[in-house]
Amino acid sequence: MSAAALPTRALHDLGQSLWLDNITRAMLRDGTLQSHIDERDVTGLTSNPTIFDKAIRAGGDYDESIRAAVATGLSHEQTFFELALEDLRDAADLFAPVHHFTDGVDGWVSLEVSPLLAHDTDATVRQAADLHARAERANLFVKIPGTSEGLPAIEQSIFAGVPINVTLLFSREQYLAAADAYLHGVQRRIDAGLDPNVASVASVFLSRWDVAVADRVPAQLRNRLGIAIGKQSYAAYRELLDSERFQRLQNAGARPQRLLFASTGTKDPDASDVLYVEALAAPNTIDTMPEPTLLAFADHGRVGEPLPRDGGDARDVLAAFEDAGIDTAALAEQLQREGAEAFDASWRDLLDCIAKRGVEVAS
Repeated sequence: MSAAALPTRALHDLGQSLWLDNITRAMLRDGTLQSHIDERDVTGLTSNPTIFDKAIRAGGDYDESIRAAVATGLSHEQTFFELALEDLRDAADLFAPVHHFTDGVDGWVSLEVSPLLAHDTDATVRQAADLHARAERANLFVKIPGTSEGLPAIEQSIFAGVPINVTLLFSREQYLAAADAYLHGVQRRIDAGLDPNVASVASVFLSRWDVAVADRVPAQLRNRLGIAIGKQSYAAYRELLDSERFQRLQNAGARPQRLLFASTGTKDPDASDVLYVEALAAPNTIDTMPEPTLLAFADHGRVGEPLPRDGGDARDVLAAFEDAGIDTAALAEQLQREGAEAFDASWRDLLDCIAKRGVEVAS
């Protein structure tokens, strides 16, 4: 199949960015990431503690760096950030051409702040600024959860000029709260006479919705809730871009905070492995997907009509879930809370992995 005929190219040409939700030192060294860029139209990358935990446990690729960190007396958390920044600098360099070509719209990589700072706004802001400065790469996002405690940190970080990937969003309302924090930060920059062009994306998680309700809804509603939430969020996104509020900021030099569809790997083994990617093809958005989903979509995905600007059938589908007894507002809060707890657990597992590996490589 020619590059022009690949489904990934069709999605790219429609105007949606394909980002990889994975990073390992091995894929940086053996050319795998470069092949995804060259052959599958990947134009960015996201990471999280679980991804790095798996990568470190997979082999000895990080042993030399861990040994050096142990020798210099770095804490386990400091060691992780050194490892992550090494990888993400290399990845950012691979995406630098697309970042330059798109004038900073695309070509980003992402690194998450410590989940242990979730309830400390000031510490989150300081760490976000520190990580971005240490990366020494213009195309690195710092990920901050869009929780109630995270929103002030997002606004302050945008005001400080730090590019932010808002993570752990699960609903239209949570997306709009994150967008509001971003726009407040941009407005503050304009009021202070600063450049309002600070990049940001807002990541709405999808497949976890369907996992949460799989045993609570009739068969005809299975695997439809995450897509409906994505469509509803997209409608809110397009409405916001058309709003007078954003138009005023855009006239002053601001750019949109792009909507990102996250958690788009299919969890149900009986469903299509490209379910979410096919259903959420939309211009001016991003889809970040795990490597198996990327490969599956490149192999047999189909790109149909783009999402309607008004969200299409999202309202009717969500009403059907409400009729089936699903309180989507309450579930969104639950999913965000559980997501934050899972990130916290993953972080602790990661630091434990680094501690054990440090002992092994030092002996």
